[in-house]
Amino acid sequence: MQNWKLKYDGLRKEQEGLREALCTLGNGYFATRGAAEESKADGTHYPGTYLQGGYNRLKSRVAGKTIENEDLVNWPNWLHLSFRLEGDKNWFQLEKLQVLNYVQELDISAGILRREMHFIDEQQRETRIISTRLVSMDNPHLAAIKWDFVPVNWSGMVEVRSTLDGSTKNEGVKRYKPLKNQHLKIIKKGEAENAIYILVQTNQSLLYMAQAAKCVIFSKTQKLDVIRKFFRGKEVIGEIFTFHVTLGEQVSIEKTVSLFTSKDDAISEPLNDALKQVNGQADFSVVKRRHSEAWKRLWNKFDIFVNASGNSQLLLRLHIFHLLQTASKLTIGRDVGLPARGWHGEAYRGHIFWDELFIFPILNYRLPDLTRSLLLYRYKRLEEAKKLAKREGYDGAMFPWQSGSNGREESQVVHLNPKSGQWVPDNTYLQRHVNLSIAYNIWQYYEVTADKNFMKFYGAEMLIEIARLFAELASWCDLKKRYEIKGVVGPDEFHTAYPGNDSPGINNNAYTNVMASWLFSHTLKAFDLIGITRREVLKQELQLDDRELEKWKEMGSKLFIPFIEKGIIAQFEGYERLEDFDWEVYRKRYSDIHRLDRILDAEGDSVNRYKASKQADVLMLFYLFSSEQLVQLFKGLGYDFNTSNIPDNINYYATRTSDGSTLSRIVRSWVVARSDRKCAWHCFREALVSDFEDVQGGTTPEGIHLGAMAGTIDIVQRCFTGLEIRNDVLWLNPQLPKEINSLSMKINYRGVWLQLNFSANSCRIELLDEVESDIKIQFKKQSFTISNKSTKVIQYQQN
Repeated sequence: MQNWKLKYDGLRKEQEGLREALCTLGNGYFATRGAAEESKADGTHYPGTYLQGGYNRLKSRVAGKTIENEDLVNWPNWLHLSFRLEGDKNWFQLEKLQVLNYVQELDISAGILRREMHFIDEQQRETRIISTRLVSMDNPHLAAIKWDFVPVNWSGMVEVRSTLDGSTKNEGVKRYKPLKNQHLKIIKKGEAENAIYILVQTNQSLLYMAQAAKCVIFSKTQKLDVIRKFFRGKEVIGEIFTFHVTLGEQVSIEKTVSLFTSKDDAISEPLNDALKQVNGQADFSVVKRRHSEAWKRLWNKFDIFVNASGNSQLLLRLHIFHLLQTASKLTIGRDVGLPARGWHGEAYRGHIFWDELFIFPILNYRLPDLTRSLLLYRYKRLEEAKKLAKREGYDGAMFPWQSGSNGREESQVVHLNPKSGQWVPDNTYLQRHVNLSIAYNIWQYYEVTADKNFMKFYGAEMLIEIARLFAELASWCDLKKRYEIKGVVGPDEFHTAYPGNDSPGINNNAYTNVMASWLFSHTLKAFDLIGITRREVLKQELQLDDRELEKWKEMGSKLFIPFIEKGIIAQFEGYERLEDFDWEVYRKRYSDIHRLDRILDAEGDSVNRYKASKQADVLMLFYLFSSEQLVQLFKGLGYDFNTSNIPDNINYYATRTSDGSTLSRIVRSWVVARSDRKCAWHCFREALVSDFEDVQGGTTPEGIHLGAMAGTIDIVQRCFTGLEIRNDVLWLNPQLPKEINSLSMKINYRGVWLQLNFSANSCRIELLDEVESDIKIQFKKQSFTISNKSTKVIQYQQN
């Protein structure tokens, strides 16, 4: 299956962490890294199982302070399956044997991880094992492993060991090593009927998880007399099966695991339901078939076919795959957000940042009910956001930069600089723009779905409370005759203070201020569209009056936007006074300068002194808004800014950015897609391979970068096709890079499925559903409508 399988040949110790992350299997409820079944956490391997929303807090003593961190918990390792042959003392460890052949293959289409192992031990016994693993996309609580075991040149007795290991700790991120990492305590473990089980509880959040496992061993050609015995360790429960194998005869070992938690709906209690399910399960072949059929249904909606050279199609599908393993149909209705690193590892502690901004566009057009569910994660934490605002001295709602279980601010007080080994203050929590991204996501969801009920009962209220926050953050400046927003950190993240200033934050970040203007106008739009009755209810409940609404209208037109010179937006006020940075010197001195802030800090310097950004900041405006929308925004603010200014801004900041975030290349590709297709493709490819090749040198093994993965999908989906929705019209303006010969995908627009096929000079639009009213489409300069199950073919010329 070309472009559907990620394949690794041979054992590569230095690559194991990367492979484990990229071969993670999940279903939107839990995920397990692609570690070998026989492995343990030993510096090379790192088995990890992560539950969506499965957090726990611990206090640690760091840099003279007691700090509390909330972590995504590494739950008991259900994978473990090993064996030893007659006369062996040690259990199977592939790395200690003579390996004749090793292949690890991830089947993206069916969600199957397969390992083929062929090896010889010290007694010259030759053995072959084919391992097949899945985390069910059909049943959120189910996972399974099958080993096909073949003694190639020997016969004899075999012991197979299966365990559930509760000794796991959070040890997947080296820089967190000084912090407390023991999150679990064993409540109960044992055997029941034909299964083993373990029940654990987190030691602060008091969340229970039960795992139950059952093994079946059989041969299709001979009767096996299997002796089974249980064993217990301090934190482990297991069983050992002893049986005889015959030269050349295959024996199959099937391990089925069921996993439940105290957060689950419609259960009695986790252990009871885990045991009930695992004992009632069908065999591996049935579980696998149902699982693969569920994936087939997902791919029918989510697949994007790109006819391009190299591995672009494979990696694009890999990114879609990992997005769906993080959030899928099985996630809908659960109280969870989207973590920046997926449920694939422990980096960023599983926290939710602003990456939804890059992810939701994929879901909006394919599984909008999932977007709605994920937006409700924010709504359910609205009261906590209002409390955070009040603690900071403001009205409204202040959603945190890093969110976890209950929506409090989870950003670290101090951050470890691995370059210097020192713990330094972390002021990135001042990224108030996360609230603007939530507001933008609400509006984008509404544009695609026209879900007025969501806007009425959830969206408008969030927009109002976020608007209140920014009305409070803004203050009037008599000198400028405009409103200012001071003491924030922009998307750049490098600049957290002015040089030599002990007070954190910078003033009038252009991105934040422009987005705040957009927020005020679109909050008023949302308030208008929800209807008289709901408006009156919200006015009473939120103590909202017409004076406050009028104030937002005024503020939205009078926010200050700093400029360096005519047409060049300043990243923030005073940016032009910073020193120029000698990029060439540092590129020669260091092999990797993506994290320039850490390098300069280790040298006793500060990136705050320089015109040097970690990632796109000003350029985010050109990412989120079309040129027409942006010109209108600036016009509404009273600034002379036109489309001819955009390339100058792009060129100015492109040379002053280290691209220290994987998201930066997404934005760079997007903003030059119309003016420099060669550069757009180059940046797209850099983003596409960033996790596959671990370009940041060791970050991917700690967890994939979900925002960057989704961003590459969205570049193909919206940027290269010019797909957007404005004023109840579906706009298409394709500009394919020459490297893409054709592109096809399905989208769901306001409940209706459309098939879109693009080539270099033609586009075919097919309406797959019946509709009550015609769909309005603007294709470049052509306006037309399409109706029930009709097809429209347009010929065009690319610019």
